[in-house]
Amino acid sequence: MAATGSRELPGLDLARLTPWFIENVGPIDGALDAELIAGGKSNLTYRLTDGENRWILRRPPVGKLLATAHDMGREYTMMSALAPTEVPVPRMYAICDDTDLLGARFYVMEAVDGTPYRKAAELAELGSSRTRAISERLVDTLAALHRVDPAEVGLGDFGRPEGFLARQVARWRKQFDAAHTRDLPDMQRLHGLLAERVPADAAPGIVHGDYRLDNVLVDDADQARAVLDWELSTIGDSLTDLALMCVYHRLGAAGGGVTDVSLAPGFLTEDEVLARYSAESGRDLSDFGFYLAFGCFKLAGIVEGIHYRYVNGQTVGEGFADAGQAVGPLLNAGLDALKES
Repeated sequence: MAATGSRELPGLDLARLTPWFIENVGPIDGALDAELIAGGKSNLTYRLTDGENRWILRRPPVGKLLATAHDMGREYTMMSALAPTEVPVPRMYAICDDTDLLGARFYVMEAVDGTPYRKAAELAELGSSRTRAISERLVDTLAALHRVDPAEVGLGDFGRPEGFLARQVARWRKQFDAAHTRDLPDMQRLHGLLAERVPADAAPGIVHGDYRLDNVLVDDADQARAVLDWELSTIGDSLTDLALMCVYHRLGAAGGGVTDVSLAPGFLTEDEVLARYSAESGRDLSDFGFYLAFGCFKLAGIVEGIHYRYVNGQTVGEGFADAGQAVGPLLNAGLDALKES
Protein backbone atom coordinates (compact mmCIF):
# COMPACT_ATOMS: atom_id res chain seq x y z
CA MET A 1 0.00 0.00 0.00
CA ALA A 2 1.35 3.43 -0.88
CA ALA A 3 1.69 5.99 1.86
CA THR A 4 -1.58 7.70 1.03
CA GLY A 5 -3.47 7.15 4.28
CA SER A 6 -6.11 5.22 2.36
CA ARG A 7 -6.25 2.51 5.04
CA GLU A 8 -7.72 3.26 8.48
CA LEU A 9 -4.75 3.32 10.86
CA PRO A 10 -5.62 4.95 14.19
CA GLY A 11 -2.89 7.35 15.22
CA LEU A 12 -0.77 6.81 12.10
CA ASP A 13 -0.88 8.81 8.87
CA LEU A 14 1.62 7.22 6.49
CA ALA A 15 1.54 10.13 4.05
CA ARG A 16 2.59 12.56 6.78
CA LEU A 17 5.04 10.10 8.32
CA THR A 18 7.01 9.21 5.17
CA PRO A 19 8.98 12.48 4.64
CA TRP A 20 9.99 12.56 8.33
CA PHE A 21 10.90 8.88 8.21
CA ILE A 22 13.20 9.29 5.20
CA GLU A 23 14.93 12.29 6.76
CA ASN A 24 15.39 10.86 10.26
CA VAL A 25 15.51 7.07 9.90
CA GLY A 26 16.88 6.59 6.41
CA PRO A 27 15.97 5.93 2.76
CA ILE A 28 13.28 3.40 1.92
CA ASP A 29 13.07 0.97 -0.99
CA GLY A 30 9.37 1.45 -1.59
CA ALA A 31 6.23 3.02 -0.16
CA LEU A 32 5.75 2.51 3.55
CA ASP A 33 3.10 0.02 4.64
CA ALA A 34 2.00 -0.53 8.23
CA GLU A 35 -0.03 -2.81 10.44
CA LEU A 36 -1.19 -2.37 14.02
CA ILE A 37 0.27 -5.13 16.17
CA ALA A 38 -2.58 -6.63 18.18
CA GLY A 39 -2.53 -7.33 21.90
CA GLY A 40 -1.49 -4.00 23.41
CA LYS A 41 -3.84 -2.15 25.76
CA SER A 42 -1.46 0.75 26.25
CA ASN A 43 0.80 2.37 23.66
CA LEU A 44 0.07 1.70 19.99
CA THR A 45 2.71 -0.39 18.24
CA TYR A 46 2.96 -0.58 14.45
CA ARG A 47 5.09 -2.77 12.22
CA LEU A 48 6.37 -0.71 9.28
CA THR A 49 7.82 -2.09 6.06
CA ASP A 50 8.95 -0.83 2.67
CA GLY A 51 8.71 -4.32 1.20
CA GLU A 52 12.34 -5.16 2.04
CA ASN A 53 13.03 -3.77 5.50
CA ARG A 54 11.06 -3.69 8.75
CA TRP A 55 10.83 -1.24 11.65
CA ILE A 56 8.64 -0.71 14.71
CA LEU A 57 6.89 2.57 15.47
CA ARG A 58 5.55 3.28 18.97
CA ARG A 59 3.18 6.07 19.95
CA PRO A 60 0.66 6.75 22.76
CA PRO A 61 -2.97 5.72 22.44
CA VAL A 62 -5.39 8.19 20.91
CA GLY A 63 -7.52 10.34 23.19
CA LYS A 64 -6.93 11.87 26.61
CA LEU A 65 -3.97 10.38 28.50
CA LEU A 66 -3.32 10.06 32.21
CA ALA A 67 -0.55 12.28 33.56
CA THR A 68 2.99 10.84 33.19
CA ALA A 69 1.72 7.79 31.28
CA HIS A 70 2.74 6.77 27.74
CA ASP A 71 6.01 8.70 27.78
CA MET A 72 7.74 8.06 24.46
CA GLY A 73 10.85 9.95 25.49
CA ARG A 74 11.18 7.75 28.56
CA GLU A 75 11.11 4.54 26.52
CA TYR A 76 13.50 5.90 23.91
CA THR A 77 16.01 7.26 26.43
CA MET A 78 16.03 4.07 28.51
CA MET A 79 16.56 1.66 25.63
CA SER A 80 19.21 3.91 24.07
CA ALA A 81 21.11 3.99 27.37
CA LEU A 82 20.95 0.20 27.78
CA ALA A 83 22.31 -0.53 24.30
CA PRO A 84 25.95 -1.10 25.47
CA THR A 85 24.94 -3.28 28.45
CA GLU A 86 24.15 -6.99 28.66
CA VAL A 87 20.43 -6.19 28.80
CA PRO A 88 18.95 -6.99 25.35
CA VAL A 89 17.10 -4.04 23.80
CA PRO A 90 16.21 -3.08 20.22
CA ARG A 91 18.27 -0.51 18.36
CA MET A 92 16.74 2.97 18.52
CA TYR A 93 16.60 4.92 15.24
CA ALA A 94 14.84 8.24 15.91
CA ILE A 95 12.28 9.99 18.06
CA CYS A 96 9.87 12.70 16.91
CA ASP A 97 8.99 15.47 19.36
CA ASP A 98 6.72 17.27 16.87
CA THR A 99 3.26 16.35 18.13
CA ASP A 100 1.65 17.99 15.08
CA LEU A 101 2.93 15.23 12.80
CA LEU A 102 0.95 12.29 14.20
CA GLY A 103 -0.83 13.95 17.12
CA ALA A 104 1.70 12.74 19.72
CA ARG A 105 5.40 12.00 20.22
CA PHE A 106 6.57 8.74 18.69
CA TYR A 107 9.76 6.83 17.96
CA VAL A 108 11.05 4.25 15.52
CA MET A 109 13.14 1.26 16.55
CA GLU A 110 14.55 -1.98 15.20
CA ALA A 111 12.14 -4.83 14.48
CA VAL A 112 13.58 -7.74 16.47
CA ASP A 113 12.68 -11.33 15.64
CA GLY A 114 11.41 -13.28 18.61
CA THR A 115 8.33 -14.56 20.39
CA PRO A 116 6.60 -12.80 23.31
CA TYR A 117 5.20 -15.87 25.07
CA ARG A 118 1.96 -15.02 26.86
CA LYS A 119 0.17 -18.34 27.34
CA ALA A 120 1.17 -21.56 29.09
CA ALA A 121 -0.07 -23.51 26.08
CA GLU A 122 2.55 -21.80 23.89
CA LEU A 123 5.33 -22.86 26.23
CA ALA A 124 3.89 -26.37 26.68
CA GLU A 125 4.51 -27.01 22.99
CA LEU A 126 8.22 -26.45 23.62
CA GLY A 127 8.48 -29.02 26.42
CA SER A 128 9.37 -28.63 30.07
CA SER A 129 13.14 -28.39 29.58
CA ARG A 130 12.93 -25.47 27.17
CA THR A 131 10.24 -23.83 29.30
CA ARG A 132 12.47 -24.02 32.35
CA ALA A 133 15.37 -22.51 30.40
CA ILE A 134 13.17 -19.65 29.18
CA SER A 135 11.92 -18.90 32.70
CA GLU A 136 15.51 -18.98 33.99
CA ARG A 137 16.56 -16.50 31.30
CA LEU A 138 13.60 -14.32 32.26
CA VAL A 139 14.87 -14.07 35.83
CA ASP A 140 18.52 -13.73 34.80
CA THR A 141 17.69 -10.87 32.41
CA LEU A 142 15.84 -9.03 35.17
CA ALA A 143 18.78 -9.48 37.54
CA ALA A 144 21.15 -8.25 34.81
CA LEU A 145 19.02 -5.13 34.38
CA HIS A 146 19.09 -4.47 38.10
CA ARG A 147 22.88 -4.83 38.21
CA VAL A 148 23.30 -1.91 35.80
CA ASP A 149 24.51 1.23 37.55
CA PRO A 150 22.21 4.00 36.26
CA ALA A 151 24.94 6.64 36.49
CA GLU A 152 27.36 4.58 34.42
CA VAL A 153 24.97 4.49 31.44
CA GLY A 154 23.99 8.16 31.62
CA LEU A 155 20.80 7.69 33.62
CA GLY A 156 21.94 9.27 36.86
CA ASP A 157 19.35 12.07 36.51
CA PHE A 158 16.64 9.89 34.94
CA GLY A 159 14.66 9.50 38.16
CA ARG A 160 14.57 10.46 41.82
CA PRO A 161 15.46 7.36 43.84
CA GLU A 162 15.19 9.11 47.21
CA GLY A 163 11.75 8.41 48.63
CA PHE A 164 10.91 6.36 45.53
CA LEU A 165 8.47 3.92 47.11
CA ALA A 166 6.56 6.59 49.01
CA ARG A 167 6.19 8.65 45.83
CA GLN A 168 5.13 5.58 43.85
CA VAL A 169 2.39 4.77 46.34
CA ALA A 170 1.17 8.38 46.14
CA ARG A 171 1.51 8.48 42.36
CA TRP A 172 -0.65 5.44 41.73
CA ARG A 173 -3.28 6.79 44.10
CA LYS A 174 -3.33 9.91 41.92
CA GLN A 175 -3.67 7.74 38.83
CA PHE A 176 -6.74 6.13 40.37
CA ASP A 177 -8.17 9.59 41.06
CA ALA A 178 -7.43 10.75 37.50
CA ALA A 179 -9.18 7.68 36.08
CA HIS A 180 -12.17 7.85 38.40
CA THR A 181 -15.36 6.32 37.03
CA ARG A 182 -16.54 4.49 40.17
CA ASP A 183 -15.92 4.24 43.92
CA LEU A 184 -13.25 1.72 45.04
CA PRO A 185 -13.18 1.45 48.88
CA ASP A 186 -10.56 -1.34 48.80
CA MET A 187 -8.28 0.94 46.81
CA GLN A 188 -8.46 3.54 49.56
CA ARG A 189 -7.81 0.91 52.22
CA LEU A 190 -4.85 -0.64 50.41
CA HIS A 191 -3.36 2.77 49.69
CA GLY A 192 -3.54 3.70 53.37
CA LEU A 193 -1.83 0.49 54.50
CA LEU A 194 0.92 0.81 51.89
CA ALA A 195 1.58 4.42 52.86
CA GLU A 196 2.02 3.36 56.49
CA ARG A 197 4.48 0.57 55.69
CA VAL A 198 6.89 2.00 53.12
CA PRO A 199 10.37 0.40 53.52
CA ALA A 200 13.56 2.41 53.75
CA ASP A 201 15.24 3.46 50.50
CA ALA A 202 17.27 0.80 48.72
CA ALA A 203 20.28 1.38 46.48
CA PRO A 204 19.09 3.06 43.27
CA GLY A 205 18.52 0.71 40.34
CA ILE A 206 16.79 0.68 36.97
CA VAL A 207 13.11 -0.21 37.17
CA HIS A 208 11.44 -1.53 34.02
CA GLY A 209 7.96 -0.99 35.43
CA ASP A 210 6.04 -3.82 33.69
CA TYR A 211 8.42 -6.76 33.47
CA ARG A 212 6.91 -10.09 32.36
CA LEU A 213 7.61 -12.75 29.75
CA ASP A 214 5.36 -11.34 27.04
CA ASN A 215 7.34 -8.08 27.22
CA VAL A 216 10.47 -10.04 26.31
CA LEU A 217 11.17 -11.38 22.81
CA VAL A 218 12.65 -14.90 22.99
CA ASP A 219 14.48 -16.42 20.00
CA ASP A 220 14.51 -20.01 18.73
CA ALA A 221 17.50 -20.78 20.97
CA ASP A 222 15.41 -19.77 24.01
CA GLN A 223 17.50 -16.65 24.63
CA ALA A 224 16.07 -13.24 25.47
CA ARG A 225 16.55 -11.08 22.35
CA ALA A 226 14.86 -7.86 23.46
CA VAL A 227 13.09 -6.43 26.49
CA LEU A 228 10.22 -4.18 25.34
CA ASP A 229 7.61 -1.78 26.76
CA TRP A 230 9.65 0.64 28.88
CA GLU A 231 6.97 3.33 29.22
CA LEU A 232 6.90 3.02 33.03
CA SER A 233 10.67 2.74 33.50
CA THR A 234 12.51 4.87 36.02
CA ILE A 235 15.27 4.81 38.65
CA GLY A 236 14.25 3.52 42.05
CA ASP A 237 13.75 0.31 44.02
CA SER A 238 14.18 -2.51 41.53
CA LEU A 239 12.39 -5.07 43.74
CA THR A 240 9.17 -3.57 42.43
CA ASP A 241 9.89 -5.28 39.09
CA LEU A 242 10.34 -8.70 40.68
CA ALA A 243 7.17 -8.31 42.72
CA LEU A 244 5.04 -7.22 39.78
CA MET A 245 6.25 -10.19 37.75
CA CYS A 246 5.25 -12.50 40.61
CA VAL A 247 1.83 -10.81 40.78
CA TYR A 248 1.33 -11.54 37.09
CA HIS A 249 2.24 -15.18 37.72
CA ARG A 250 -0.12 -15.46 40.68
CA LEU A 251 -2.98 -13.97 38.70
CA GLY A 252 -2.32 -16.36 35.84
CA ALA A 253 -2.24 -19.35 38.16
CA ALA A 254 -5.60 -18.24 39.57
CA GLY A 255 -7.13 -18.12 36.10
CA GLY A 256 -6.98 -14.35 35.57
CA GLY A 257 -4.65 -11.65 34.33
CA VAL A 258 -3.03 -11.21 30.96
CA THR A 259 -0.60 -14.14 31.13
CA ASP A 260 -0.60 -17.65 32.59
CA VAL A 261 2.92 -18.72 31.58
CA SER A 262 3.74 -19.80 35.13
CA LEU A 263 1.34 -22.74 34.69
CA ALA A 264 3.46 -24.27 31.91
CA PRO A 265 5.24 -27.53 32.88
CA GLY A 266 8.86 -26.72 33.72
CA PHE A 267 8.33 -23.04 34.50
CA LEU A 268 10.12 -21.96 37.67
CA THR A 269 7.95 -21.87 40.78
CA GLU A 270 7.71 -18.58 42.65
CA ASP A 271 10.11 -19.87 45.31
CA GLU A 272 12.58 -20.82 42.57
CA VAL A 273 12.17 -17.41 40.93
CA LEU A 274 12.90 -15.63 44.20
CA ALA A 275 15.85 -17.86 45.06
CA ARG A 276 17.42 -17.45 41.62
CA TYR A 277 16.91 -13.69 41.62
CA SER A 278 18.28 -13.32 45.15
CA ALA A 279 21.39 -15.33 44.22
CA GLU A 280 21.96 -13.25 41.08
CA SER A 281 21.23 -9.85 42.65
CA GLY A 282 22.11 -10.23 46.33
CA ARG A 283 18.91 -8.43 47.33
CA ASP A 284 17.21 -9.00 50.70
CA LEU A 285 13.65 -10.24 50.16
CA SER A 286 12.54 -10.25 53.80
CA ASP A 287 9.86 -7.55 53.29
CA PHE A 288 8.69 -8.86 49.94
CA GLY A 289 5.04 -8.82 51.07
CA PHE A 290 5.01 -5.02 50.80
CA TYR A 291 6.38 -5.18 47.27
CA LEU A 292 3.79 -7.78 46.26
CA ALA A 293 1.01 -5.61 47.68
CA PHE A 294 2.34 -2.55 45.87
CA GLY A 295 2.56 -4.60 42.66
CA CYS A 296 -1.15 -5.41 43.00
CA PHE A 297 -1.94 -1.74 43.67
CA LYS A 298 0.04 -0.53 40.68
CA LEU A 299 -1.39 -3.16 38.33
CA ALA A 300 -4.90 -2.31 39.52
CA GLY A 301 -4.14 1.33 38.70
CA ILE A 302 -2.98 0.43 35.21
CA VAL A 303 -6.11 -1.65 34.59
CA GLU A 304 -8.33 1.10 35.98
CA GLY A 305 -6.74 3.48 33.48
CA ILE A 306 -7.60 1.06 30.68
CA HIS A 307 -11.15 0.82 32.04
CA TYR A 308 -11.37 4.63 32.10
CA ARG A 309 -10.33 4.89 28.45
CA TYR A 310 -12.81 2.17 27.49
CA VAL A 311 -15.68 3.90 29.31
CA ASN A 312 -14.78 7.14 27.53
CA GLY A 313 -14.46 5.55 24.08
CA GLN A 314 -10.72 6.12 23.81
CA THR A 315 -9.50 2.56 23.21
CA VAL A 316 -8.41 0.96 19.95
CA GLY A 317 -8.85 -2.77 19.32
CA GLU A 318 -10.61 -5.58 21.14
CA GLY A 319 -10.51 -6.99 24.67
CA PHE A 320 -11.20 -3.84 26.69
CA ALA A 321 -14.81 -4.32 27.74
CA ASP A 322 -14.09 -6.63 30.68
CA ALA A 323 -10.75 -5.16 31.78
CA GLY A 324 -12.25 -3.27 34.69
CA GLN A 325 -13.49 -6.48 36.32
CA ALA A 326 -9.90 -7.32 37.35
CA VAL A 327 -9.44 -4.26 39.55
CA GLY A 328 -11.37 -5.54 42.59
CA PRO A 329 -9.58 -8.91 42.78
CA LEU A 330 -6.23 -7.15 42.38
CA LEU A 331 -6.94 -4.84 45.30
CA ASN A 332 -8.03 -7.80 47.43
CA ALA A 333 -4.85 -9.66 46.50
CA GLY A 334 -2.84 -6.65 47.57
CA LEU A 335 -4.49 -6.59 50.95
CA ASP A 336 -3.73 -10.30 51.39
CA ALA A 337 -0.11 -9.86 50.27
CA LEU A 338 0.59 -7.44 53.11
CA LYS A 339 0.24 -10.38 55.48
CA GLU A 340 3.17 -12.20 53.81
CA SER A 341 6.78 -11.99 54.94
